[in-house]
Amino acid sequence: MKTVIVLQSNYIPWKGYFDLIHDADLFIFYDDLQYTKNDWRNRNKLKSARGAEWLTIPVGIDANRLICEVELKDTTWQSKHWKTIQNHYGKCPHFARYKPFFEDIYLGRQWVNLSELNHHLIRSISEDFLNINTEFQDSRQFDLSGKKFDRLLEIVGKSGAERYVSGPAAKDYIDASRFADANIELVWKDYSGYPEYPQRFPPFEHGVSIIDLLFNTGSDAPWYIWGWRNGPLSS
Repeated sequence: MKTVIVLQSNYIPWKGYFDLIHDADLFIFYDDLQYTKNDWRNRNKLKSARGAEWLTIPVGIDANRLICEVELKDTTWQSKHWKTIQNHYGKCPHFARYKPFFEDIYLGRQWVNLSELNHHLIRSISEDFLNINTEFQDSRQFDLSGKKFDRLLEIVGKSGAERYVSGPAAKDYIDASRFADANIELVWKDYSGYPEYPQRFPPFEHGVSIIDLLFNTGSDAPWYIWGWRNGPLSS
């Protein structure tokens, strides 16, 4: 049964985002939607000695643009973000393992588009660090005509989905009966039950960027996202 997920890109998302990707045969980035301020598109949280702190990419104040149209005109944020990441995670047991990748992201390139950055980070982390084999596509690859929920349903239908997995927040606008009418099974993702991992700076916080999990657990990261559902972590 072909499982499809359609979701806006986020900046270095939390582990639940990658749990969704792992559930899918096809993950579709849905960035030709209105950009929303104070959301996850250009920011996420890191764990510090002071608790969870925001790491935010400056994107300006223009409210009339799509996510895929958000330009990154001031690149000085890149070195600042890398310095912050080093300060918070430099002493973590697996920091050195991922340092070359993230150092290249922040110091080796100049990013001028938010979607391009987010897609690269999400795909690379999924494929290279979490060994996820999900196929990625972009909603702009589809010839779409609908609006709002109709547009989402159109993407899912044209993707050939037999099952659609959604985060629970979408219950506010998704009409489950429309999926049933289209013979597409609708599944609501359950984010409960994630095990804690050795995290610096207690108390433990689940809702932080995936990099927190990577730097603290290394190659065991997939177990803390989905592997725990199948049994204990092997030594």
